[in-house]
Amino acid sequence: MTRFLNVLRSWLMMVAVIGMGNTVQSFRDHSFLSEKLYTGMPEFVNGLQARTFGIWTLLSSIIRCACAIDIHNRVLYHITLWTFMLALGYFLSEAFIYKTAMLTIGVVTPLMVASFSIIGMLIGLQCLPEGQEEVGTRQKKRI
Repeated sequence: MTRFLNVLRSWLMMVAVIGMGNTVQSFRDHSFLSEKLYTGMPEFVNGLQARTFGIWTLLSSIIRCACAIDIHNRVLYHITLWTFMLALGYFLSEAFIYKTAMLTIGVVTPLMVASFSIIGMLIGLQCLPEGQEEVGTRQKKRI
């Protein structure tokens, strides 16, 4: 495994742990979202929306954690990359299309994390060995 993939694994695990913390915060107190994220229209934030956001964040964190553990799994790697692309699209649309989120630190931070993660994962994709799944699949069929 290359040094870059080791750094990427650590990054993914760190982002996953932070995401799990955001999940807990979303369930504990929904005002967290109206004060930090949806500052453009805080009146739209309620407990249901906060819990939905929390579950989405938890699912993304679980996928990212799984990828950090098994970074050579190309399917999981691509799914993880998509979690960052979806997050980037989501936060950009909330800020620029729906205007529910202003460009505060609470929005700029996830935009930066998603952007850096996408770039890092695209670079890391070049470090992954080709045909990793095929080898594992052939070995399973022999057993």
